[in-house]
Amino acid sequence: MATITTTPTTITTRTLPKGETIHRIAIWIAIAMVATFVLALAINGASYYTLSLEERPYSPLHSQLRSSGTVGLKLGYIGIAMFGILFLYPLRKRWKWLSRIGATRRWLRLHVLFGIATPLVITFHTAFKWHGLAGLAYWTMIAVALSGFVGRYVYAKIPRSLNSVQFSAGELEAQITSLAARLHDQQLFRPNDLASLLNVPTAQDIRKMNLIQALCVMIEIDLGRPFRVSRLRRKILHGPQRIATLGGWLASHDPNLESIVANIRRQARLRMAIAFLDRTQRIFHLWHVIHRPFSISFVVLIVVHIIVQLSVGLR
Repeated sequence: MATITTTPTTITTRTLPKGETIHRIAIWIAIAMVATFVLALAINGASYYTLSLEERPYSPLHSQLRSSGTVGLKLGYIGIAMFGILFLYPLRKRWKWLSRIGATRRWLRLHVLFGIATPLVITFHTAFKWHGLAGLAYWTMIAVALSGFVGRYVYAKIPRSLNSVQFSAGELEAQITSLAARLHDQQLFRPNDLASLLNVPTAQDIRKMNLIQALCVMIEIDLGRPFRVSRLRRKILHGPQRIATLGGWLASHDPNLESIVANIRRQARLRMAIAFLDRTQRIFHLWHVIHRPFSISFVVLIVVHIIVQLSVGLR
């Protein structure tokens, strides 16, 4: 097989802000701790949680794992504390003294982490019983969490500069032109090989869609991209290299190939940013309109739930 000589395509890199590496390591440690904690709850309580509601009172774990049990109650306290931390992020926008602490992106990562961990802890606090007022509060919490995932996804689609000032379409086009020039110089792939990754609907087509349709198309393209990237790698990798990258799903040790993959991914994201720019802004605004009432409703329900439990006594 002939060896293809290529000129490495350069990738623009940026230096991480001071303390960013430590922050990311701390986030990953926190994720590992949460995962371990939840897994321990699931394993130790599996014999109880899998029982029917009628059988649970006869379990030796009932006094511990029921919502008002020794463990269940502590999980409730932990959940309330986590909710307090979770709501610091929106309050940060209103309290000036809080806004001066740390970078917004770090607060957002912490917010997302607690947005995932808190519902998991509360789920075990409920002992998988979702009835009455507590059940209504629980499902409202799930709605808030799910809408939070959507909001975080859309927020990431709005292109921003390093100082958080939104890019104009002209600046995005300039970046695409620069990346296109780099990809044109590479000799590893033909233009047709890259076409599937760069093929996105036009801005005119997207404007004809309603917001829900635009969001679904955006998600579909993002979910399909890893498959197209792996197929791109498989055009070059053979034998042991394919096995080592799990069929192109993992990065290879070929710097030329990975340089091109990184650039094609970036150009694809920029093309999507231009095409969906108007719709992502509108979706994000709509998300704010929906997410805020759900959040407020949940806070009201959880406060009422706590007051009711304290007034009638824990059972």
